[in-house]
Amino acid sequence: MNLEQLQRAVFEVTRQPLTPSERMRPRLPDGRSIREIANALIKPNDRMTSFERLQIYNQQYWFRIMSSFSEDFPGLRSLIGERKFEKLAVAYLNECPSESYTLRNLGSRLEMWLRKHRDYVAGFERVALDMVRLEWADIDAFDALDLPRFTAAETGQLSGATVFRLQSHLHLLDLAYPVDDLLIQFRGLNAKSETVSNAVLNFPHKAKIRRSSLPRPGKVYLAVYRLQAAVYFKRLTRDGFALLKALGDGQPLEKAIEVSLLSSRRRLDRIGPQLQEWFQEWSSLGWFAQP
Repeated sequence: MNLEQLQRAVFEVTRQPLTPSERMRPRLPDGRSIREIANALIKPNDRMTSFERLQIYNQQYWFRIMSSFSEDFPGLRSLIGERKFEKLAVAYLNECPSESYTLRNLGSRLEMWLRKHRDYVAGFERVALDMVRLEWADIDAFDALDLPRFTAAETGQLSGATVFRLQSHLHLLDLAYPVDDLLIQFRGLNAKSETVSNAVLNFPHKAKIRRSSLPRPGKVYLAVYRLQAAVYFKRLTRDGFALLKALGDGQPLEKAIEVSLLSSRRRLDRIGPQLQEWFQEWSSLGWFAQP
């Protein structure tokens, strides 16, 4: 067995979910004995068997990715409760294992996965999906590429044919629930009560939020962006959101304004004075990149 074959065999075992008692499973999904695989791959020593030595890697792999996943989605965790979140996390990470050198990308496929496995968020489906979208946007905005900026001083050069380019860290979310307020609330509570460790699988046991405690559904148009190494949330009007979405889709300025007017059913003479304010503000926040 060469080095690559050894690495692949060890990883195949390492990424198998742990048992409820946080031990290595006795068999792979195809029925092969992990104890036999361990004996073929790793030598025992005077303190541990081959199975026990391989189990250390299996445990540390899951302790680390579960801890990271938990830190990335505190809002979802608070919505559905610790036990349900742990089951969701194991199922998701088993089907969508890490494929990147960085744990930052662990949750990149969670929204798509959750839309196919809504039973894990039963009773909270829409608000949970909104929360996942927001939390992933927050993660992505933190270290997305920052392109050279289009400055407010350059707005005088605009014409109806101008095509804007939005920054890659800017996320535009149309939400059915005000989950931005919820996430800020959850973060405040968690900061006071939670000690984070990358060496444990069990999460702090806090009560799940009651459905009756959730805010009422309400349309929220939100921008998630980075400014000076910090991520911010900013609510937008419906017509402002429509304008930015159209610009982000590559529509020239004149067409994007038409889309915004259709969205809000406002007349151009009523929205016109606001356009200049929007572009000055959005430029100052660094949302536009050089064409």
